Formats: sequence, C-alpha cells, structure tokens
Amino acid sequence: MVRLLFQAAPLSQQGEAPPGSGILGAIRDAIVRYTGDGGWITWIQVFVVVFAALLLDFTQRNVLARLKKRLERTRTPWDDAILDALTAPISLLIWVLGITLAGSFLDMETQVIYNIITLTLVAAVTWFLLRLIRNGQANLLEASRQSKSERDRLDPSTVEAIGKLLRLTVTITATLIALQQIGVNISAILAFGGIGGIAVGFAAKDLLANFFGGLMIYMDRPFKVGDWIRSPDRNIEGTVESIGWRLTRIRTFDKRPLYLPNSIFSTIAVENPQRMLNRRIYETIGLRYQDMDKMDDITRDVKAMLQNHPEIDTRQTLMVNFNSFGPSSVDFFVYTLTKTTNWQRYHEIKHEILLKIAGIITRHGAEIAFPTSTLHVASLPGQAQPAGSPANDPDR
Repeated sequence: MVRLLFQAAPLSQQGEAPPGSGILGAIRDAIVRYTGDGGWITWIQVFVVVFAALLLDFTQRNVLARLKKRLERTRTPWDDAILDALTAPISLLIWVLGITLAGSFLDMETQVIYNIITLTLVAAVTWFLLRLIRNGQANLLEASRQSKSERDRLDPSTVEAIGKLLRLTVTITATLIALQQIGVNISAILAFGGIGGIAVGFAAKDLLANFFGGLMIYMDRPFKVGDWIRSPDRNIEGTVESIGWRLTRIRTFDKRPLYLPNSIFSTIAVENPQRMLNRRIYETIGLRYQDMDKMDDITRDVKAMLQNHPEIDTRQTLMVNFNSFGPSSVDFFVYTLTKTTNWQRYHEIKHEILLKIAGIITRHGAEIAFPTSTLHVASLPGQAQPAGSPANDPDR
C-alpha cells in the first residue's frame, strides 16, 4: 500500500519526469512536468503542496462535521463513534503525506519518504482503532446506564477490561507491523522476547501477580466499581472506586483512599454486602420477671406486627420467641429480614420496628428490663434480732 502511494522515479537525462509508479510519485511528476524543476520553482511547488494539504484538511473536517450532524439524528450510536474516530487520523494522514510530498521536491531520499509514509499509515490506523475502541466503550456504558432491564445492563468493570485488552492488542500489533515495515527482523525480536521474558518474569513476579490478580477480578467478578466490600481477614472496608491492572482503589467510610495490590485478593476472603438479598434484624429484648405472664401475648403481637409490616420480607425466616431466663430479665428474640438492602433505609426501618415493639410492651402493661440486683438483709441496726440468729446465741 505504501509503494502504491509513493514510489517516485528519477528524472530522465533530458530533464523530463517519467511517469511515477506510485500515486504520490505520479502527482510529483505531473507537477514537475508542468512547472519545471530547480531553483525558486521548487519552493513554489513546496508552498503549493502545503497549501493543498491545508485546504484538503479543512475540507474534510467540514464535510465530516456536517455528516456528523446528520448521523446524530439516527438511533444507532456506532456511526457517530466511527466518524468521530476518523477525523483526527485523517488529518494526520493528510498532513504527513503532504509534507513528505513537499519533501520529495527538496530531494529527500526515497527510502526516508517510504519509511515516513509507512509509519504514518500504521500510526493513523492505530489511532483510529484506539479512538474507535474508546468511543465504543463509552457507547456501551451509556446504553447500559439507560437500559431499563437489569438483564441488558453491562458490568462497567468488564467493559473497561475488554477495552484495555483490545487497546493493548492493537498497540502491540501496530508496533510489530511498524518494525517489520522499516526492515527490523521481527523473528529475532520474538526469539529474544521468549528468552528475555523468562528473566523479566522472575524479576517482575509481583507485577505479574498483580496483573493476573486484576485479570481474575475481571473474570470472576467478585466485586465491581461502586460495590461496598470488606474483608474479615484484613482491615479492609469501603467502596470500590477503580480496578486497575496493578492496583484496586477503595474509598473507606472516613473518605480515605486505600490502594491494594490485586494479588492480595487471591489470598483473602472478601465479603460483598452490596449483593445481599436482604438485611437482617436480630435483636434480643428482656422483660421483667414479674411480666412473665405477659410474654406469650407480647411475642404474639410483635410477630403479627412484623408480618403486616410492608418493609419486612415475609417470604424469609421470621421468628419471635421466648429465648432464655437472664440474670435480671426474661428474654425473647426477634429475627426477621427487610426487603431493602440499602444501609440507610435499613436503619430507618429498624428504628421504626424497635419503637413499635416498645409500644407493644407498654400497651400490655409490661416494662423492658434493665440490669438489677436484689439484696436480702437479715436485719437492720436497732432492730431486734430474730430468734435463732447467731447474735442471740449465748454460746457464741
């Protein structure tokens, strides 16, 4: 393709330019044929070529801008993504081809021009693909956010991981193609990379462990960006802000950033409360011993209240039962699950339920017990000792 664009032939001995064997070569030869060559004419030719590149770039930008306005009216976002990805690489291609064509009038070596055009084509295509991947990733995430169906929504972390892998693949492939086009022996590089990769692997084993740890997070998806996670093995708790190839950033509840190497997640247990189906209310409440006869009625009314509460999931386990004889109270426990998993809303519901339980206890004429002690005194000073007490024993 590069040879098709430019492969200029030298002038003949009579000073006439033979037909070029490439597109840019043919353009150059045509200009030389009609305007001549050498001296100040060469600089006019360079000016004309640069001005033509400027005019062509201006024209393509205006054409693509008008086309973009029309495509914005369509329902699919992919035509906008492709058009937006094309604009900058086309400008790069126009300017580099224009400058190399202008350089050919200044007797720039053909091989140099060939290498410049080769690298420009590779760079333009690579830039286009990278911009297209970025735009496609943004379109997928936007469509996922606007989707009303939970089934059609995509995990942002997975989309981001796929985007990173595609960009890495495009970059590596483009680098190898560029090196091969300019004459570098790719086989030798790959052979050296196989041997050197072993040494690099030993030297950067922690980096590779973090890389594969990040890959496992993307594949297994124990959590995603925005999830609240915690670990019972380590002092780790907070909201996931980003998942990189080496580090995962968590924002703790006191708003401090916590940076964790990805390899740590393969050695610790991670809880994801964000994915719980319900939240549990589990409370033990004590009544006074003198209210023991009211225990059955109180537990029955508390259970009925929970069964009729709109925020309690009655499909799950619901228990209200007398539990134990405590040191200073008779205890019953409440075990139930809320429909919501939102932490703030859960505490509002729990607040309401505990107040209703207290109201039920009061309505039955009972009281919630608190720790008490009963002291039995045999006698007080100034009072007669009971018969048979040690104080009245004459043999004492």
